[in-house]
Amino acid sequence: MHLLLRRLAQWFALAGALVGLLVAGVSVFSIAGRYLLSRPVVGDVEITQMGIALCISLCLPWCQLQRAHIIVDFFTQGVPQRTQWLLDAAGCVLMAVMCLLLAWRTVVGAVSVHGAFEQTMILGLPMWWAYAGLAPGLLLAALVALWQAMLLAAGHRVSSGHA
Repeated sequence: MHLLLRRLAQWFALAGALVGLLVAGVSVFSIAGRYLLSRPVVGDVEITQMGIALCISLCLPWCQLQRAHIIVDFFTQGVPQRTQWLLDAAGCVLMAVMCLLLAWRTVVGAVSVHGAFEQTMILGLPMWWAYAGLAPGLLLAALVALWQAMLLAAGHRVSSGHA
């Protein structure tokens, strides 16, 4: 299970990085076009908004796998290791619940805006694409967090890069 989650998280993160690079490219091209030719990329803000949201969603599983989220452990530094692991397991469960709720609501939102035929203002892109694109990253982040919670609750150390 660990290897599968790790590989999926890696592929999602690479896809997220590619989306981020494409968005950066569009931004650079738009700024250069605006400055040099007075012609920015039409819909650059829409592309940036949708692309960065997708980028973040796709990178969340890798961030969870790497235990790269901010943890405030000021009050738990002196507690036994087992207690810290149980608290970390509870944090992973809360992360999973949050990601599952967000995934559920993005799917509901995608269905809703698809049914209403909502589109972006300038490019006329279907809005449901933006919503639907967020769900896979959120679902994988939830799975990684649940796997980590199970390992921590069972007393296994979960270090960076290990689900």
